[in-house]
Amino acid sequence: MSTWSAPRAEGPVRGTVAVPGSKSITNRALLLAALATDGATRTVEGAARSRDTTLMAEGLAALGATTAITPGRDGTVDVAVTAPAHLRAARVDCGLAGTVMRFLPPAAALADGPVEFDGDPHARTRPMGGVLEGLRGLGVAIEPADADRLPFTVLGRGGVAGGAVAVDASASSQFVSGLLLSGARYDAGLTVTHRGPGAVPSLPHVAMTVTMLRAAGVAVSDAANHGTSPSRWAVAPGPITPAARHVVEPDLSGAAVYLAAALVTGGEVTVAGWPRSAPDRPDLQPVGAVRAVLEAFGGTVTIDDAGLTVRGDGRLAGVDVDLAEIGELTPTVTALAIVAARDGARSRLRGVAHIRGHETDRLAALAAEAAALGARVAETDDGLVVEPSADLAPTRPWGAYADHRMATAGALVGLVVPGVEIDDVSATTKTLPDFATDWPALVLGVGIPA
Repeated sequence: MSTWSAPRAEGPVRGTVAVPGSKSITNRALLLAALATDGATRTVEGAARSRDTTLMAEGLAALGATTAITPGRDGTVDVAVTAPAHLRAARVDCGLAGTVMRFLPPAAALADGPVEFDGDPHARTRPMGGVLEGLRGLGVAIEPADADRLPFTVLGRGGVAGGAVAVDASASSQFVSGLLLSGARYDAGLTVTHRGPGAVPSLPHVAMTVTMLRAAGVAVSDAANHGTSPSRWAVAPGPITPAARHVVEPDLSGAAVYLAAALVTGGEVTVAGWPRSAPDRPDLQPVGAVRAVLEAFGGTVTIDDAGLTVRGDGRLAGVDVDLAEIGELTPTVTALAIVAARDGARSRLRGVAHIRGHETDRLAALAAEAAALGARVAETDDGLVVEPSADLAPTRPWGAYADHRMATAGALVGLVVPGVEIDDVSATTKTLPDFATDWPALVLGVGIPA
């Protein structure tokens, strides 16, 4: 496999980019369309043209849904989904997609027969216990009986009685979302209570699930058991009726690396097509939390008719931030902190112990790749500390670990550190299929169609 040379910025990066649709929204919308109770065809427009989208569409097709993927706008795809009358026995390839491996097993419990799940080699190391624990608590049989990782088989019996379960969701918010998305199809609905030692991470993603369920006509309530964060969710039994057309908004996590380029170089980058907040349309993605982090580094963030824009002056401050709600951004934030450390700034990133179970152990991977640059990045129990380190130079290619966020983090560092090479830029196709051409076009001022 050949390495990819990350382009160095010779001046402020300026431009407007069109970012693919959110994979998180895409795969929730696809599953809800396949679980619709009226058998109608629904179209998810502007979906991410990525492996995760393909894996979800193929998994739903294996379960009996009719799916058709066609080219969409700005390099995205449109996916038409017709819900089957009954889900069927199947084999599902999860790849490395957390949304597939955690969202489809609760749906598979409704199938008329066994559904086998497996994925990429690293997928077999990703935590699954919360979802499988919840299904067992509802009387769903899993083989092997003690499975807490891939591979496993859900022994579908055509329906699920439903009821109340308590699960430990401290490793992933997707455990909660996965159960809730199918809960309305269970005979008695579903109540999920988090009982883990820590809070549910990435709660905005559970809020995304709740908002999309409500938009599909499902009655959902949430409540706090302790403190102010929701820790109990109840889905009433009933029909699932998503809109005939769902337009997916740009992927905020993917957009963040482009926006960060403006901070690193003192430039200005706009993500086109960003929806404005409105009282009757809650944000599906944690825009406020991402905005706060970018502003903490010294950026200026605005949202207007042009889109979401970040401006920087080229001077990055050190930060002390809790990323529990936006753990996906940790690689991007770490790259920004490494650049800030060149000017003597110290940063601490907290609240992301759970990302050790993402596509790779992201904390260990970030510390290792930073060390190979000469940066001083140390792991903590729940995050990273980035110490000042002025002289940075790569001693080997930046490792992607088959992880899209790791690959883009290396490219971000490469804007100001000469000679950075990524060992597997193809990892970015998980969510940003054109990154290897779009990033140089933006950095070198060629321009990206928006």
